[in-house]
Amino acid sequence: MGIITKSDLYYNDYSWTAIKRDDPRVSGEPDSTLLSRKEGYEVLYFINKFSEIHNFKNKDSAIKVEKMIRNEVPSDIRSQSNIKIWIEQNWNKSKF
Repeated sequence: MGIITKSDLYYNDYSWTAIKRDDPRVSGEPDSTLLSRKEGYEVLYFINKFSEIHNFKNKDSAIKVEKMIRNEVPSDIRSQSNIKIWIEQNWNKSKF
């Protein structure tokens, strides 16, 4: 289980389309798969995977990832791996 669940997410306007557990959008490591920023299952997976990679222990850090995805990551950065890199490079510059 990840650091946060659906009910912990800061934003509540996500779409929750059923996705198979082995779908690359919600399994494995962040890769070249595109992240749909309005699809709850994809965002939740990404946040929890990012939190696991960086050994986050509190929900505030996970929510910061969510807010950065929604508000700060440039819209032309779309793959999970590139979003991961952007967040890592801009973590300390974030307003959240």
